[in-house]
Amino acid sequence: MTLEFWFLIGAILVFWMQAGFAMVESGFTRAKNAGNIIMKNVLDFCIGTVAFLLLGYSLLLGQDSFYGLVGAPNFDLFLNFKDFIASPSDGGFTNASAFVFNLVFCATTATIVSGAVAERTKFSTYIVSSALLSLLVYPIEAHWIWGGGWLAQRGFHDYAGSCAIHMVGGISALIGAIWVGPRIGKYRRDTNGKVAKVNAIPGHSITLGALGVFILWLGWYGFNGAAATSPSELASIFLTTTIAPALATVTTMFYTWIKTGKPDVSMCLNASLAGLVGITAGCDALDAVGAGIVGVVSGLLIVIAVETLDIKLHVDDPVGAVGVHMVNGIWGTLAVGLLANPNAPAGIDGLLYTGSVKSLALQTLGCGAVALYTLVFMTLIFVILKKTMGLRVTADDELIGLDLAEHGLPSAYPDFAPAVNKYSSIAAAEGIVVTTGDTPVAEAIPVKRTPSFEETTLRDPNAPKFTKIEIICKESRFDALKNAMTKIGVTGMTVSHVLGCGVQGGRPEYYRGVQIETNLLPKVQVNIVVSKVPVRTVIEAAKTALYTGHIGDGKIFVYDVENVVKVRTGEEGFPALQDDDAK
Repeated sequence: MTLEFWFLIGAILVFWMQAGFAMVESGFTRAKNAGNIIMKNVLDFCIGTVAFLLLGYSLLLGQDSFYGLVGAPNFDLFLNFKDFIASPSDGGFTNASAFVFNLVFCATTATIVSGAVAERTKFSTYIVSSALLSLLVYPIEAHWIWGGGWLAQRGFHDYAGSCAIHMVGGISALIGAIWVGPRIGKYRRDTNGKVAKVNAIPGHSITLGALGVFILWLGWYGFNGAAATSPSELASIFLTTTIAPALATVTTMFYTWIKTGKPDVSMCLNASLAGLVGITAGCDALDAVGAGIVGVVSGLLIVIAVETLDIKLHVDDPVGAVGVHMVNGIWGTLAVGLLANPNAPAGIDGLLYTGSVKSLALQTLGCGAVALYTLVFMTLIFVILKKTMGLRVTADDELIGLDLAEHGLPSAYPDFAPAVNKYSSIAAAEGIVVTTGDTPVAEAIPVKRTPSFEETTLRDPNAPKFTKIEIICKESRFDALKNAMTKIGVTGMTVSHVLGCGVQGGRPEYYRGVQIETNLLPKVQVNIVVSKVPVRTVIEAAKTALYTGHIGDGKIFVYDVENVVKVRTGEEGFPALQDDDAK
């Protein structure tokens, strides 16, 4: 009873991993598709439940048939429910517990595909592909490994699913990404149709991505540990499940730091998941050293896989699903044959400990067979769907975002607006600017003036002159600018949040190994209309407040204004600019 209770708690943790996948995928993609990502992750589980309920469960855990190739379909869940929930499965737990546990594993396999085909796939087509994966692909290959099938009979070892779940999900993701094609703007082609430039498309929220990774890591303790049969085995599994992702993340951090000059945040998040995938097959068969080796290799593999797929093979995988799950699923499966310690709970003879190649050969055979089955079946599924339903949304729908195009959702963040980051340092408060660059003031903060309007007979030549000064600056310098304007007597201004970019030189920045060329950055636009205060005084005060010596400090535009009208009082001209207290 105690073991079965923990088994079900583990199933709950695995279910909670759906939230982690949703956060990672939405964070690593653009905001205009966040609702679509959430919808797909919810439906992966719900549609998968229907498919697994109807046929998938019995194909996985039904009586072994056809020489270990598939479980015999049955409907005991519907026709003999009382005996079904009470009778034990092959694993020793009740059929009801086995159903729930294997269902959440099935949903995990299906949801891996979502991120790789994100931002351009028809929702209807995706749901059908997810249902077919849960109905026919995962249950059959999982029967080979966990349902008493031909691989299980030969001693193939995949304790928690590096092969059965992650490699299968990763291969399905790769096939989907290839057949759907890249997102618009991802690859720039020359006149011959060859890719001439790879463009980075950063995700909209690394914060959500990080939250998803932490949720997944937590859930992974149930993912790997739920089937443990003793406290010592569970402790050993928790140990290896902690070591591998930690070392993978550290390895990726240093690798990307050396490679590009800065540690890559998104790649390190992928590395944590890669290490978890890598240790899943052998979490009960490896010791601490083996788990560490798995982690280091996973940390290197994830960067190489993501960059090779994107830069060399031109397969667009927005979240790195193929690198995380397929590549490291294969590595984790083979690592059992290489690094298994006979003294670990599983008692498997790994090559490096015993010199025996038997386990490695069997792991290779099983990995290859499952990969081949998945490759053939999922290719067939995507080809048929492409010919019948179509895989991609229209170009217009892709550009406006799948939230609106597929679900009628204008935005997943309807109330979101960027806020000015308060520049809270003492230096800013005192109006002191630290100059760190050597770009001349004229280039760092260029001033542009429009031609003056011609005087007309309708305007009094002796009337005060009005000038509008438009200042665009970094958010971090807004407080300093506001203080400078107050000191020279400017008390009224209109402030807007804008996004902008310019042609700027300097050190290139990288996102997932791809150089970022154009990036819209948040700016503040300040509009001021003056008459009594000299325009040159405003310009010089603004330049002093904004200048740090770098291109991008800001721009100042100057316009002539014909007249000023205060709506509340009807006053025009100079009186309309005055504060009531000043009258």
